[in-house]
Amino acid sequence: MSRIAKNPVVVPKGVDVALSNGELSVKGPLGQIRRVINPAVSVTVDGGEIRFGQIEGAENTKALSGTMRALVANMVQGVTQGFERKLLLVGVGYKAQAQGDKLNLSLGFSHPVVHQMPEGIKVETPAPTEIRIKGVDKQLVGQVAAEVRAYRQPEPYKGKGVRYADEVVVIKETKKK
Repeated sequence: MSRIAKNPVVVPKGVDVALSNGELSVKGPLGQIRRVINPAVSVTVDGGEIRFGQIEGAENTKALSGTMRALVANMVQGVTQGFERKLLLVGVGYKAQAQGDKLNLSLGFSHPVVHQMPEGIKVETPAPTEIRIKGVDKQLVGQVAAEVRAYRQPEPYKGKGVRYADEVVVIKETKKK
């Protein structure tokens, strides 16, 4: 059995976990997340713990049980603490402004870029060159951050573009005469 799947997910107080028809629902103070359970993994909810096991005869059950445990642990963390990604804008005239569920970006193009946020994602701009994307679903927060970064990725010569706050951009040396 997977070493990760052997550890149960501890459910903190204030979080409700429901398992029905192959779907796991986790509800907490920040929101609710649902996920379909893989049929090759057995999931049991007892009291304050969620345990994962393998179903014999199915393929890759060892890997799938560990993956499912990690996904459910992220669900529990998401509804209790939430997830956040920070993006930085580097470049002259690059700025961002959050307006409700839309993010307006000026990235040096001849037109402004407007990114519509999906449901469950909140965006903040504490400074014109800083973007904070928050939500309860780790995958969705990372996907939205990657979509915003894809509008203008950091270029290797001056480092201009949208980058993650913890990203290191290696600057290339320019061509010499």
